[in-house]
Amino acid sequence: MTDELTAVAHRGDPYLHRENTLASLRSALARGADAVEIDVRLTRDGVPVLLHDATLKRLWQLDRPLRELSADEVRGVTDGGVPTLAEALAATDGHRVMLDLPGAPDLRSTRRIVDVVRESGAAERVYYCAGAPAMLSVRAADPDAEIALTWTTLAPPRPALLAAVRPRWLNYRFGLVDRALAEQVHRDGFLLSVWTPDTRRSMRRLIEFGVDSITTNRIDVLRTLTPGRRERG
Repeated sequence: MTDELTAVAHRGDPYLHRENTLASLRSALARGADAVEIDVRLTRDGVPVLLHDATLKRLWQLDRPLRELSADEVRGVTDGGVPTLAEALAATDGHRVMLDLPGAPDLRSTRRIVDVVRESGAAERVYYCAGAPAMLSVRAADPDAEIALTWTTLAPPRPALLAAVRPRWLNYRFGLVDRALAEQVHRDGFLLSVWTPDTRRSMRRLIEFGVDSITTNRIDVLRTLTPGRRERG
């Protein structure tokens, strides 16, 4: 268990700025986030960019799959609004970054993402989260990666899976977490992160349970409950 709660901004500061944009990441950090969580997918030409969905429809009103567009085409149709992973790492320099890998990327795609992290000199401050298939590919691509294994059921991860992934964190949907689960996760030697409570009531309850990290869309609300607290180490 960490000495202090880690406050993670989910896709930046999405109540003020469009999610997964540089403005959103900078706003979250300015408002006290210890870390920012971002979603990373690859363009047709293999450039990691920040986008949660498989298409640009919800955020950018273009019903095109990202995998059909080159990085230059994405930049053009969004007027530069979708940053590359390299740009996001530069914009968050000195801060922790949680990379979520939606869509269960294959090993080749994951290696490209890991390579960009290394090329950006960010390996020591980046950690990865997603379900088992994606985290197995991260572990294959980087034996030293810090991993938060996302888990969405009360049935615990199998020992063989934990041995293969070697996560530092177990990353649970917040509604599944109670005091007993938090205590079990800690007894098993893992840190406990949760996503994505956005109300004071939920955040207070999770803090009382002793979770180590909260990922939220409302970093400003979380910071009112944890004034002056910062992650150590």
